[in-house]
Amino acid sequence: MLPRPTAKPERQGPAPLPPEPGIDLPPDPLVYRMKRRLLGRPLHTEELAHERLGKPTALAVFASDNLSSSAYATEEILKVLVPVIGVAAFALVIPVTLALLVVLGFLILSYRQTIKAYPTAGGAYIVTRDNFGVLPAQVAGVALLTDYILTVAVSVSAGTAALASAWSPLAPWAVPVSVAFIALIAFGNLRGVKESGKLFAAPTYFFIFDMIVLLGYGLVRLMFGHLPVEHAHPAGMVPFGGAGGGLLMGAAVFKVLTAFANGGAAVTGVEAISNGVPAFRVPEWKNARETLVIMGSTLGAMFLGLSILAAKMHVAPYEAGTPTVISQIGKLVYGRSASGTALYLCLQAGTALILILAANTSFADFPRLASFHAGDNFMPRQLTKRGHRLVFSNGIIFLAVASAVLVVVADAKVDNLIGLYAIGVFTSFTLSQAGMAKHHVTEKEEGWRTGLFINGTGAALSFVVDVIIAITKFTHGAWFVIILVPVMVFVLVRLARQYEMEDEALAHDVPAAATAPVLRRHVVLVFVDRLDLAAARAIQYARTLHPSDLRAVHFVIDLHHAEELAESWRQLGLSGIPLELVDCPDRRLTNAAISAVARDLADGETEVSVLLPQRQFHGVWGRVLHDRTGDAFVRDLSRLAHCNVTTVPFQFGAREAARQEVAPAVIREAMGQPAAASNGHPSVPLGTAHFVANAQWRQRVSIQGRVTALRVLPLADIPSMECVISDDTGSISAVFHGRREIAGITVGTRLRVEGTAVDHHGRLAVLNPAYELLATPTKH
Repeated sequence: MLPRPTAKPERQGPAPLPPEPGIDLPPDPLVYRMKRRLLGRPLHTEELAHERLGKPTALAVFASDNLSSSAYATEEILKVLVPVIGVAAFALVIPVTLALLVVLGFLILSYRQTIKAYPTAGGAYIVTRDNFGVLPAQVAGVALLTDYILTVAVSVSAGTAALASAWSPLAPWAVPVSVAFIALIAFGNLRGVKESGKLFAAPTYFFIFDMIVLLGYGLVRLMFGHLPVEHAHPAGMVPFGGAGGGLLMGAAVFKVLTAFANGGAAVTGVEAISNGVPAFRVPEWKNARETLVIMGSTLGAMFLGLSILAAKMHVAPYEAGTPTVISQIGKLVYGRSASGTALYLCLQAGTALILILAANTSFADFPRLASFHAGDNFMPRQLTKRGHRLVFSNGIIFLAVASAVLVVVADAKVDNLIGLYAIGVFTSFTLSQAGMAKHHVTEKEEGWRTGLFINGTGAALSFVVDVIIAITKFTHGAWFVIILVPVMVFVLVRLARQYEMEDEALAHDVPAAATAPVLRRHVVLVFVDRLDLAAARAIQYARTLHPSDLRAVHFVIDLHHAEELAESWRQLGLSGIPLELVDCPDRRLTNAAISAVARDLADGETEVSVLLPQRQFHGVWGRVLHDRTGDAFVRDLSRLAHCNVTTVPFQFGAREAARQEVAPAVIREAMGQPAAASNGHPSVPLGTAHFVANAQWRQRVSIQGRVTALRVLPLADIPSMECVISDDTGSISAVFHGRREIAGITVGTRLRVEGTAVDHHGRLAVLNPAYELLATPTKH
């Protein structure tokens, strides 16, 4: 009786790749470990969520820069007027303040129009670019970037002055303390501390509460005639001039305009809300407009209230900047009682906090604006990259360094910086509002005539103030900004042209280059200096290329060394691969290399690949003790047509036996492990989402995960799109035949696919599956 035939075991088919291949990842370098320790774990891109803000929180977030300027605006007006007309300056400070409030009012109305027209981003750069083109936008952008740098310098200097006013021993240390504040804010932003409502709400509302108490109590005392007047002029206070006759109390029009220009710092920060409209809750534009009005009204009330109290109490500034005018007002209004001292200290603490936190507005806006410039090719593209914690790290670091340098140069004194500060602000205001006026004329939307009047008036007023600042503060630092802006615009335009030339060169005739006929011969040359593991690894790799001709090339500088190399070559049985010794009598290695390659290229039918064994040295000593000849080879040989240079790295100090190789058997073994045993996931019923590790060949599966790779592959000249979907247990491919792309599917997309698992080029895959796009989890 014939033996009964045994049934062949059913083919098991492929399995999905495990989440971790059978190889150890290299250890993190020291710099990365330090970064992780300082900044925390790296955030994944999908964690880039934006929290929507209500009006109270948004006011705290966006208003700190604007409201904080009330702490020093009145003082800057008095610093100009008191030395000229003395006590009569207190009669002019209120009219100058009212004139600035008119400008503020029109700016608030103007930016209300901007927010409605540009609800996604209404900054001066975007508005100017859309209405006047790229070049004027660079002027607005450079002015704003300069303004952001100065905002940091002015805010931390004023905050340090507030602290020094309450504790005088701090005054000599103003510069290092200010720089320390910049470093602290930059560090917080590098860790991902963004415009957090909890961070900003307490200091902002604490400052507003302090100002309500100060102004309320001070004005009540004024009404009842109990408000004290400062008669003493102690040492260190600015000298008092003598009042004259006439409408301006003897002050020249130029001096009054200079005071007006100094006080213009009070209206800075108006643009912050228009830049952050998307951060508001729905309806974004409406909530942003209402918050803008609240911010402007609050600033106007505080600015006017402080000017009234300063005028009535005859409070004059000090030449050194401390104690500040607001500090003197607080001391006089509250008195010297225990409760008065407590209220005064609260006022100084609130002022210092909001001034220092006002600098954080620039750390949020400067990197974002710089990324817009870089995205338009007008700044280095490194500024578009998000760093370890999903923030624009390069922009943050640049802002911190630039503002710290300004603080040191200006000796941390606000009046040394104010001349540079306001001109950039009003230049951007002028261009932004002029752009909005053009927008109204072009679009002619409902109510466009009203908008045109508001924005046109805002542009005209901003331009007038800008001219006044440029003239009156020219010798006090404004000249630097006036020269810097066009110089920077020229540099940015030149940078953009460089990027454009590079893009054109790289994009020129790409299909022809990619489909050019393959040349008849392929010659591989391995440059060797000595016979070692690095050279041996490069030769082994060269053999895998299956060239028409493979040769090792040594350039003879030392004849004795060359003879020893040739003898070693013979003894080790490498005669099957010829060693070519090339004479190099003048020791110019790159010239000898070019000549050697050119001989193979001369027939016009040969492609030459040059392999360079690259020894990777660890530490500073390895880099110092070895030359960089390989870099010169790469630079010069790459200029030859049909010459390709490849470096073959070898990690110095690592034995060949210790180098990790991903053996196919190791991966196959890992792939063949039962899913339940290796991952501990129970099997799931059909129709629900599987873990990738549970997927089996020829079974219907439903997989949910994240697209970690995307490929477009031609199969028999038919377009095909392949994406790799991964979860915590492994990865599987989803292949869509006949499709080059699918809307919504890209790297990072969360996707659910359903279909039958099959073998696709040795990998488990689902062909032409049904699919569903899944929302990425976000915070709301």
